[in-house]
Amino acid sequence: MAKPERLWLLGAGNMGGALLHRWHAAGLADINVIDPSPHALPAGVAAAAAPPPGAGPDVLVLAVKPQLFAAASAGLAERLRPDTLVISVMAGVTCAGIIERLGDRPIVRTMPNTPARLGQGVTALFGHGADAAQCARAEALLAAAGTTVWLDHEDQFNAVTGLSGSGPAYVFAFIEALTEAGIAHGLSPALAATLARATVTGAAALAAEPDADPAALRVAVTSPGGTTAAGLSVLVDRLRPLMADTVAAATARSRELG
Repeated sequence: MAKPERLWLLGAGNMGGALLHRWHAAGLADINVIDPSPHALPAGVAAAAAPPPGAGPDVLVLAVKPQLFAAASAGLAERLRPDTLVISVMAGVTCAGIIERLGDRPIVRTMPNTPARLGQGVTALFGHGADAAQCARAEALLAAAGTTVWLDHEDQFNAVTGLSGSGPAYVFAFIEALTEAGIAHGLSPALAATLARATVTGAAALAAEPDADPAALRVAVTSPGGTTAAGLSVLVDRLRPLMADTVAAATARSRELG
């Protein structure tokens, strides 16, 4: 991982805390956490309610809730250097919104998701005024949380939010529904939950293999006239429009919030 000389993390809640733990585990030690009430911090890491004294950071990571950004960033612009790289993980806050609060400086806006806590997330990135070295630095920091992808246009973040940002919740809801269906057909709650969780994680592992094709995997497990075909005859026709509507609703809400 590229190691900036000095990194400030504004906000150590769910996502900020997840990234902090990944960076700490990777040996990135010079991190100043700015948060009056952080979640659990790695051993040896402290937090403060205000920025530390001295020179501004090489990298500032914005991980506060979007509605708290204005208050949390009060007076922060004066503490930053002109070349401080600002990395945002705030959903819905545009580069223009960051510039309004912190001035026109290099920005990499990102959208990670919650599996980042295990290093198995996926993060979309978009650079504004950041050079190749700064983009590489941002990518190295976010790669500690899992896969990274770059966007061509900032407005793609709404669809990213609707798909991968909110996507883990859709998967959790599917596991809940699969568990409830098993219970309805006579399985105990504990057994149904174990089977549902293991089925989803195992299938996801197959889909994550290099060159895996989800459609081909589906066909391989579906014998003509068999049990899987019977289940899919009900699921597929409903699932595709349902997922289209689900992602559309989340994307539209992201656009409204932005």
